[in-house]
Amino acid sequence: MFCGEEFFQHKPPFDRSSLTRWRQRMGEEKLVALTQESLNVATRTGAAKPADFAKVIVDTTVQPKAVAFPTDAKLMHRARERLVRLARKHGVVLRQSYQRVGKYALIAHQRYAHAKPFKRANRALRTLRTYLGRTARDIVRKIKGDAELKSVFAEPLSLAWRVRDQRQNQRGRKIYSLHAPEVECIGKGKAHRPYEFGVKVSVATTLHHSRGGQFIAHVKALPGNPYDGHTLGGVVPEMEAQIGASLSRIVADRGYRGHNAPPEHRFRVYISGQKRRVTEAIKRDLRRRSAVEPCIGHLKSEHRMGRNHLAHAAGDAANAVLAAAGYNFRRLLAWLAILLRAWLTAVIATANPPLDQSALA
Repeated sequence: MFCGEEFFQHKPPFDRSSLTRWRQRMGEEKLVALTQESLNVATRTGAAKPADFAKVIVDTTVQPKAVAFPTDAKLMHRARERLVRLARKHGVVLRQSYQRVGKYALIAHQRYAHAKPFKRANRALRTLRTYLGRTARDIVRKIKGDAELKSVFAEPLSLAWRVRDQRQNQRGRKIYSLHAPEVECIGKGKAHRPYEFGVKVSVATTLHHSRGGQFIAHVKALPGNPYDGHTLGGVVPEMEAQIGASLSRIVADRGYRGHNAPPEHRFRVYISGQKRRVTEAIKRDLRRRSAVEPCIGHLKSEHRMGRNHLAHAAGDAANAVLAAAGYNFRRLLAWLAILLRAWLTAVIATANPPLDQSALA
Protein backbone atom coordinates (compact mmCIF):
# COMPACT_ATOMS: atom_id res chain seq x y z
CA MET A 1 0.00 0.00 0.00
CA PHE A 2 2.79 2.44 0.90
CA CYS A 3 5.66 0.87 -1.05
CA GLY A 4 5.25 2.99 -4.20
CA GLU A 5 5.55 0.04 -6.58
CA GLU A 6 3.72 0.30 -9.93
CA PHE A 7 3.61 -3.45 -10.70
CA PHE A 8 2.95 -6.55 -8.63
CA GLN A 9 6.12 -7.91 -7.04
CA HIS A 10 6.60 -11.66 -6.55
CA LYS A 11 8.99 -11.20 -3.63
CA PRO A 12 9.02 -8.76 -0.71
CA PRO A 13 10.19 -5.38 -2.08
CA PHE A 14 11.42 -4.14 1.30
CA ASP A 15 14.78 -4.47 2.98
CA ARG A 16 15.23 -4.10 6.72
CA SER A 17 15.48 -0.31 6.69
CA SER A 18 12.78 0.55 4.13
CA LEU A 19 10.09 1.33 6.69
CA THR A 20 12.60 3.29 8.77
CA ARG A 21 13.43 5.54 5.82
CA TRP A 22 9.74 5.84 4.98
CA ARG A 23 8.90 7.00 8.52
CA GLN A 24 11.75 9.50 8.42
CA ARG A 25 10.58 10.88 5.06
CA MET A 26 6.99 11.19 6.23
CA GLY A 27 7.53 12.66 9.68
CA GLU A 28 4.85 13.27 12.28
CA GLU A 29 3.11 15.95 10.18
CA LYS A 30 2.38 13.58 7.29
CA LEU A 31 1.73 10.50 9.42
CA VAL A 32 -1.18 12.35 11.00
CA ALA A 33 -2.92 11.95 7.63
CA LEU A 34 -3.31 8.22 8.42
CA THR A 35 -5.32 9.03 11.55
CA GLN A 36 -7.38 11.58 9.61
CA GLU A 37 -8.11 9.06 6.88
CA SER A 38 -9.20 6.44 9.44
CA LEU A 39 -11.71 8.93 10.87
CA ASN A 40 -12.93 9.83 7.36
CA VAL A 41 -13.46 6.16 6.51
CA ALA A 42 -15.31 5.65 9.79
CA THR A 43 -17.67 8.49 8.87
CA ARG A 44 -18.21 7.30 5.29
CA THR A 45 -18.93 3.69 6.26
CA GLY A 46 -21.32 4.61 9.07
CA ALA A 47 -19.03 3.40 11.86
CA ALA A 48 -19.22 6.89 13.38
CA LYS A 49 -21.22 10.06 12.88
CA PRO A 50 -19.60 13.50 12.53
CA ALA A 51 -21.42 14.56 15.69
CA ASP A 52 -19.57 11.85 17.65
CA PHE A 53 -16.34 13.83 17.40
CA ALA A 54 -17.78 17.02 18.90
CA LYS A 55 -17.38 15.62 22.43
CA VAL A 56 -14.06 14.06 23.45
CA ILE A 57 -12.23 12.67 26.47
CA VAL A 58 -8.63 13.84 26.93
CA ASP A 59 -6.03 12.09 29.05
CA THR A 60 -2.27 11.64 29.17
CA THR A 61 -0.22 8.48 29.49
CA VAL A 62 3.43 7.46 29.27
CA GLN A 63 4.90 5.81 26.18
CA PRO A 64 7.87 3.87 27.61
CA LYS A 65 11.09 3.70 25.62
CA ALA A 66 12.93 0.44 24.98
CA VAL A 67 15.60 1.09 27.63
CA ALA A 68 16.83 -0.83 30.65
CA PHE A 69 15.94 0.43 34.10
CA PRO A 70 18.56 3.15 34.72
CA THR A 71 20.89 3.14 37.69
CA ASP A 72 23.95 5.35 38.15
CA ALA A 73 26.25 2.33 38.34
CA LYS A 74 25.01 0.74 35.11
CA LEU A 75 25.05 4.07 33.26
CA MET A 76 28.65 4.85 34.25
CA HIS A 77 29.81 1.33 33.42
CA ARG A 78 28.08 1.51 30.04
CA ALA A 79 29.49 4.97 29.29
CA ARG A 80 33.03 3.73 29.94
CA GLU A 81 32.48 0.67 27.73
CA ARG A 82 31.21 2.85 24.88
CA LEU A 83 34.22 5.15 25.12
CA VAL A 84 36.67 2.22 25.17
CA ARG A 85 34.98 0.58 22.19
CA LEU A 86 35.00 3.82 20.19
CA ALA A 87 38.65 4.45 21.04
CA ARG A 88 39.61 0.95 19.90
CA LYS A 89 37.66 1.46 16.65
CA HIS A 90 39.51 4.70 15.79
CA GLY A 91 42.95 3.55 16.88
CA VAL A 92 43.21 5.62 20.07
CA VAL A 93 45.52 3.72 22.46
CA LEU A 94 44.36 4.16 26.04
CA ARG A 95 46.51 3.92 29.13
CA GLN A 96 44.03 1.44 30.66
CA SER A 97 40.56 0.24 29.64
CA TYR A 98 39.36 -0.87 33.13
CA GLN A 99 37.42 -3.66 31.42
CA ARG A 100 38.05 -6.32 34.03
CA VAL A 101 38.11 -4.25 37.24
CA GLY A 102 35.16 -2.14 36.03
CA LYS A 103 33.05 -5.26 35.63
CA TYR A 104 33.97 -6.43 39.15
CA ALA A 105 33.15 -2.99 40.58
CA LEU A 106 29.71 -3.09 38.96
CA ILE A 107 29.03 -6.57 40.34
CA ALA A 108 30.16 -5.48 43.80
CA HIS A 109 27.88 -2.43 43.73
CA GLN A 110 24.88 -4.48 42.66
CA ARG A 111 25.46 -7.04 45.41
CA TYR A 112 25.97 -4.43 48.10
CA ALA A 113 22.92 -2.45 46.93
CA HIS A 114 20.82 -5.60 47.14
CA ALA A 115 22.14 -6.62 50.58
CA LYS A 116 21.89 -2.95 51.77
CA PRO A 117 25.29 -2.20 53.29
CA PHE A 118 25.07 1.17 51.56
CA LYS A 119 28.49 2.47 52.59
CA ARG A 120 30.15 -0.35 50.67
CA ALA A 121 27.75 0.16 47.74
CA ASN A 122 28.63 3.87 47.60
CA ARG A 123 32.34 3.01 47.72
CA ALA A 124 31.91 0.74 44.68
CA LEU A 125 29.91 3.50 42.95
CA ARG A 126 32.75 5.98 43.53
CA THR A 127 35.13 3.44 42.02
CA LEU A 128 33.01 3.23 38.86
CA ARG A 129 32.87 7.05 38.70
CA THR A 130 36.66 7.18 39.01
CA TYR A 131 37.17 4.65 36.21
CA LEU A 132 34.87 6.62 33.90
CA GLY A 133 36.61 9.92 34.68
CA ARG A 134 40.08 8.45 34.09
CA THR A 135 39.01 6.97 30.75
CA ALA A 136 37.39 10.20 29.58
CA ARG A 137 40.40 12.35 30.56
CA ASP A 138 42.76 9.91 28.86
CA ILE A 139 40.77 10.18 25.62
CA VAL A 140 40.73 13.98 25.84
CA ARG A 141 44.53 14.00 26.12
CA LYS A 142 45.02 11.54 23.25
CA ILE A 143 42.73 13.35 20.74
CA LYS A 144 44.01 16.84 21.55
CA GLY A 145 44.80 18.68 18.31
CA ASP A 146 42.92 16.23 16.06
CA ALA A 147 39.75 17.95 14.82
CA GLU A 148 38.37 14.82 13.17
CA LEU A 149 38.65 12.69 16.31
CA LYS A 150 37.22 15.52 18.41
CA SER A 151 34.10 15.53 16.26
CA VAL A 152 33.82 11.74 16.58
CA PHE A 153 34.15 11.77 20.38
CA ALA A 154 32.18 14.98 21.03
CA GLU A 155 28.78 13.42 21.77
CA PRO A 156 30.00 10.28 23.64
CA LEU A 157 32.28 12.40 25.84
CA SER A 158 29.51 14.89 26.54
CA LEU A 159 27.14 12.11 27.62
CA ALA A 160 29.89 10.47 29.70
CA TRP A 161 30.63 13.70 31.60
CA ARG A 162 26.93 14.26 32.25
CA VAL A 163 26.51 10.70 33.54
CA ARG A 164 29.60 11.06 35.74
CA ASP A 165 28.50 14.36 37.27
CA GLN A 166 24.82 13.65 37.84
CA ARG A 167 23.54 12.52 41.23
CA GLN A 168 20.52 10.50 42.25
CA ASN A 169 18.59 13.31 43.94
CA GLN A 170 19.55 16.23 41.69
CA ARG A 171 16.84 18.31 40.04
CA GLY A 172 16.58 19.05 36.34
CA ARG A 173 17.31 16.95 33.28
CA LYS A 174 19.29 13.75 33.69
CA ILE A 175 20.58 11.06 31.38
CA TYR A 176 18.62 7.83 31.77
CA SER A 177 19.88 6.05 28.66
CA LEU A 178 23.02 6.55 26.59
CA HIS A 179 21.50 5.37 23.31
CA ALA A 180 18.32 7.40 23.92
CA PRO A 181 19.27 10.54 25.87
CA GLU A 182 15.84 12.07 25.16
CA VAL A 183 14.20 9.66 27.65
CA GLU A 184 12.47 11.35 30.59
CA CYS A 185 11.50 10.05 34.03
CA ILE A 186 7.73 10.42 34.51
CA GLY A 187 5.79 9.54 37.64
CA LYS A 188 2.03 9.01 37.22
CA GLY A 189 1.30 7.96 40.80
CA LYS A 190 0.98 4.24 40.07
CA ALA A 191 1.64 2.00 43.04
CA HIS A 192 3.00 -0.87 40.94
CA ARG A 193 5.11 1.41 38.71
CA PRO A 194 6.13 4.63 40.47
CA TYR A 195 8.33 5.86 37.60
CA GLU A 196 8.26 5.22 33.86
CA PHE A 197 10.97 6.16 31.40
CA GLY A 198 9.83 7.49 28.06
CA VAL A 199 7.71 10.42 26.90
CA LYS A 200 4.30 11.76 27.91
CA VAL A 201 1.55 11.29 25.29
CA SER A 202 -1.83 13.02 25.04
CA VAL A 203 -4.71 10.77 23.93
CA ALA A 204 -8.20 12.01 22.97
CA THR A 205 -11.10 9.65 22.23
CA THR A 206 -14.76 10.16 21.40
CA LEU A 207 -16.90 10.64 24.49
CA HIS A 208 -19.63 8.18 23.48
CA HIS A 209 -19.32 4.74 21.95
CA SER A 210 -19.95 5.00 18.19
CA ARG A 211 -21.52 2.23 16.14
CA GLY A 212 -18.10 0.99 15.13
CA GLY A 213 -16.50 1.43 18.55
CA GLN A 214 -14.68 4.19 20.39
CA PHE A 215 -12.30 5.90 17.99
CA ILE A 216 -9.17 7.87 18.83
CA ALA A 217 -9.52 11.44 17.60
CA HIS A 218 -6.04 12.73 18.39
CA VAL A 219 -2.66 11.58 19.72
CA LYS A 220 0.44 13.68 20.30
CA ALA A 221 3.78 13.10 22.02
CA LEU A 222 4.61 15.80 24.57
CA PRO A 223 8.38 15.97 25.26
CA GLY A 224 9.51 17.84 28.33
CA ASN A 225 7.02 16.19 30.72
CA PRO A 226 4.61 19.17 30.79
CA TYR A 227 1.84 19.56 33.35
CA ASP A 228 -1.33 17.91 32.01
CA GLY A 229 -3.41 21.07 32.23
CA HIS A 230 -0.84 23.04 30.24
CA THR A 231 -1.12 20.72 27.24
CA LEU A 232 -4.61 21.76 26.15
CA GLY A 233 -3.38 25.04 24.67
CA GLY A 234 -1.64 23.17 21.86
CA VAL A 235 -3.67 19.97 21.74
CA VAL A 236 -7.16 21.46 21.26
CA PRO A 237 -6.39 23.51 18.09
CA GLU A 238 -4.57 20.55 16.53
CA MET A 239 -7.47 18.25 17.38
CA GLU A 240 -10.02 20.57 15.76
CA ALA A 241 -7.88 20.88 12.63
CA GLN A 242 -7.52 17.09 12.46
CA ILE A 243 -11.20 16.18 12.86
CA GLY A 244 -12.44 19.22 10.92
CA ALA A 245 -15.05 20.23 13.51
CA SER A 246 -15.35 22.44 16.58
CA LEU A 247 -15.29 20.76 19.98
CA SER A 248 -18.39 21.41 22.06
CA ARG A 249 -17.29 19.53 25.19
CA ILE A 250 -13.97 18.26 26.56
CA VAL A 251 -13.93 15.91 29.55
CA ALA A 252 -10.71 15.42 31.54
CA ASP A 253 -9.55 14.15 34.91
CA ARG A 254 -8.42 16.23 37.87
CA GLY A 255 -4.89 16.46 36.53
CA TYR A 256 -6.15 19.14 34.14
CA ARG A 257 -7.15 21.63 36.83
CA GLY A 258 -5.83 25.11 36.02
CA HIS A 259 -5.72 24.29 32.31
CA ASN A 260 -4.66 26.71 29.59
CA ALA A 261 -7.28 25.80 26.97
CA PRO A 262 -7.89 28.46 24.27
CA PRO A 263 -10.23 31.27 25.42
CA GLU A 264 -13.13 30.07 23.26
CA HIS A 265 -12.88 26.61 24.90
CA ARG A 266 -12.31 27.78 28.45
CA PHE A 267 -15.85 26.93 29.58
CA ARG A 268 -16.13 23.80 27.44
CA VAL A 269 -13.60 21.83 29.52
CA TYR A 270 -15.12 19.84 32.40
CA ILE A 271 -12.99 18.27 35.10
CA SER A 272 -13.91 15.18 37.14
CA GLY A 273 -15.44 16.25 40.43
CA GLN A 274 -16.45 19.66 39.13
CA LYS A 275 -19.53 21.18 40.79
CA ARG A 276 -20.10 24.52 39.08
CA ARG A 277 -21.79 24.79 35.67
CA VAL A 278 -22.65 21.07 35.80
CA THR A 279 -26.06 19.94 34.56
CA GLU A 280 -27.48 16.43 34.59
CA ALA A 281 -26.34 15.86 31.01
CA ILE A 282 -22.82 16.99 31.88
CA LYS A 283 -22.83 14.72 34.94
CA ARG A 284 -23.58 11.78 32.66
CA ASP A 285 -20.72 12.81 30.40
CA LEU A 286 -18.34 13.11 33.35
CA ARG A 287 -19.17 9.53 34.34
CA ARG A 288 -17.87 8.51 30.90
CA ARG A 289 -14.42 9.97 31.65
CA SER A 290 -12.83 6.62 32.48
CA ALA A 291 -13.81 5.21 29.06
CA VAL A 292 -10.48 6.49 27.70
CA GLU A 293 -8.51 4.08 29.90
CA PRO A 294 -9.36 0.86 27.96
CA CYS A 295 -8.38 2.63 24.73
CA ILE A 296 -4.98 3.49 26.22
CA GLY A 297 -4.63 -0.12 27.34
CA HIS A 298 -5.33 -1.37 23.79
CA LEU A 299 -2.82 1.11 22.37
CA LYS A 300 -0.14 -0.26 24.67
CA SER A 301 -0.92 -3.98 24.56
CA GLU A 302 -1.88 -4.42 20.90
CA HIS A 303 -0.43 -1.47 18.97
CA ARG A 304 3.18 -1.19 20.24
CA MET A 305 2.83 1.90 22.37
CA GLY A 306 3.73 -0.11 25.46
CA ARG A 307 7.43 -0.16 24.47
CA ASN A 308 8.70 2.21 21.80
CA HIS A 309 11.66 0.91 19.78
CA LEU A 310 11.90 3.88 17.36
CA ALA A 311 14.89 6.14 17.84
CA HIS A 312 15.01 9.79 18.92
CA ALA A 313 12.19 12.22 19.72
CA ALA A 314 10.90 11.92 16.14
CA GLY A 315 10.47 8.19 16.74
CA ASP A 316 8.45 8.90 19.89
CA ALA A 317 6.05 11.14 17.94
CA ALA A 318 5.78 8.76 14.97
CA ASN A 319 5.16 5.68 17.12
CA ALA A 320 2.29 7.35 18.99
CA VAL A 321 0.57 8.49 15.77
CA LEU A 322 1.02 5.10 14.08
CA ALA A 323 -0.36 3.30 17.14
CA ALA A 324 -3.49 5.48 17.03
CA ALA A 325 -3.92 4.89 13.30
CA GLY A 326 -3.55 1.14 13.79
CA TYR A 327 -6.11 1.19 16.60
CA ASN A 328 -8.66 3.05 14.42
CA PHE A 329 -8.12 0.77 11.43
CA ARG A 330 -8.62 -2.29 13.65
CA ARG A 331 -11.97 -0.83 14.76
CA LEU A 332 -12.83 -0.26 11.09
CA LEU A 333 -11.94 -3.84 10.13
CA ALA A 334 -14.22 -5.14 12.88
CA TRP A 335 -17.01 -2.83 11.69
CA LEU A 336 -16.58 -3.91 8.03
CA ALA A 337 -16.68 -7.55 9.15
CA ILE A 338 -20.06 -6.87 10.82
CA LEU A 339 -21.35 -5.24 7.63
CA LEU A 340 -20.09 -8.16 5.54
CA ARG A 341 -21.83 -10.70 7.77
CA ALA A 342 -25.07 -8.71 7.60
CA TRP A 343 -24.83 -8.50 3.81
CA LEU A 344 -24.09 -12.23 3.42
CA THR A 345 -26.98 -13.08 5.72
CA ALA A 346 -29.32 -10.94 3.62
CA VAL A 347 -28.05 -12.49 0.36
CA ILE A 348 -28.46 -16.05 1.66
CA ALA A 349 -31.96 -15.26 2.95
CA THR A 350 -32.92 -13.85 -0.46
CA ALA A 351 -31.50 -16.82 -2.36
CA ASN A 352 -33.21 -19.36 -0.07
CA PRO A 353 -36.67 -18.03 0.83
CA PRO A 354 -38.55 -19.94 3.58
CA LEU A 355 -40.94 -22.64 2.43
CA ASP A 356 -44.68 -21.96 2.49
CA GLN A 357 -46.08 -24.34 5.13
CA SER A 358 -49.69 -24.02 3.83
CA ALA A 359 -48.63 -25.20 0.35
CA LEU A 360 -47.00 -28.26 1.81
CA ALA A 361 -50.15 -29.13 3.75
